[in-house]
Amino acid sequence: MAVIPQLESSQIKTFMEAALAEAKAAGDRGEVPIGAVIVKDGKIIASAGNRREEDQKTDAHAEMHAILEANAKLGTWRLEETALFVTLEPCLMCAGAILNARIPLVYFGAQDKKAGAVTSLYSVFDDERLNHQVKVVPGVLQAESSAMLKDFFQSLRAKQKAEKKLRKAAQDTGQN
Repeated sequence: MAVIPQLESSQIKTFMEAALAEAKAAGDRGEVPIGAVIVKDGKIIASAGNRREEDQKTDAHAEMHAILEANAKLGTWRLEETALFVTLEPCLMCAGAILNARIPLVYFGAQDKKAGAVTSLYSVFDDERLNHQVKVVPGVLQAESSAMLKDFFQSLRAKQKAEKKLRKAAQDTGQN
């Protein structure tokens, strides 16, 4: 049976704030603002933000980078007795990595109605047939996580709309 880390509410808030800082840094780089941290013995041992655009790799999600960093730091693929904090509900790929890494506890901020594999579209961690079980705590700093994503996508849509308008104006000018 996995040992589930015991954390106080102030620690939970602090660690999710660290994940939000990673998400903000990702957003500042033009990435979808998602951040993740992994905690062991009350300390952050790994942190990452989304890097899919930057790396041009399908698996460059915040959770994946944080898991790989924690693996390297601990010298093992087993991340038992750790907790993962992520600003957005993990997708199927990340949920699979969490299961395979044996992470026993996941806190997340916003639900992902389009790709969430933990509570939204699927409940992967609730499948008792799996050889590892994960405890999930959803909705930690949900408003902050959701607002960051909403602001990012609103800004992206506005930018795309402005670029489209400029292209159309350039086309119209070129035709006259």
